Amino acid sequence: MWAIGSVLTILVATSIIFFSVILYPFDKDKKFSHAHGFLWSDLLIALNPFWNIEISGLNSIDKTKAYVVVANHQSLTDAILLYQTKMQFKWLANEGIFKIPFIGWSLILTKHIKVEKVKLVGIKNVYQDAATWLRRNISVMFFPEGTRNNGRTMGKFQNGAFKLAINEQVPILPISIKGTGNALPKGSWLFTTNMPIRMKVLEPINASGVMEEDFEKLRDLVRSKIEAA
Repeated sequence: MWAIGSVLTILVATSIIFFSVILYPFDKDKKFSHAHGFLWSDLLIALNPFWNIEISGLNSIDKTKAYVVVANHQSLTDAILLYQTKMQFKWLANEGIFKIPFIGWSLILTKHIKVEKVKLVGIKNVYQDAATWLRRNISVMFFPEGTRNNGRTMGKFQNGAFKLAINEQVPILPISIKGTGNALPKGSWLFTTNMPIRMKVLEPINASGVMEEDFEKLRDLVRSKIEAA
């Protein structure tokens, strides 16, 4: 699976590089380049015989709207599932991922948002970039736990996604992921076979009218809904 995934990733990244250059004057938001992720996800899922994947709730997504998308994080494979939403979005990704050949180059070319650790100015820039994309009607994707959990219990949610949703008055789209932590456990590079994997897109939660000082209530509400799912 790693060999297949690596070859597919290189091919898709090469296509992204090509079309990013060719379509530069016409695709400022990199929507066409981002759509390569949909194909990448489809192929990886189709070629993996060990996953029993069930995706529900896609009808909760209004493709004409921008969301602050919030998902729990169990595994490196979560990204593959989240492209199945077929949404236009920008990841918030740790700076280390941008240094990985082909994957990092693709993230840079499709204008995803780099999160630099322990830099206050960098964090402010991250949220300015995220707000800019929301105003351009492009969703922003958060893993509010900040890192992968153990697959059994969710970690504490950080505050940034919820403050952003309130400040920009855009809805939050919660997504629950279950099973990826067992399919590819944290700290392991071996895929577990015959694992049921579930992703459920929940109903959007309106942040319009929520006061800035109530971000903790909004955070806890979203976390409880994801955990219940």
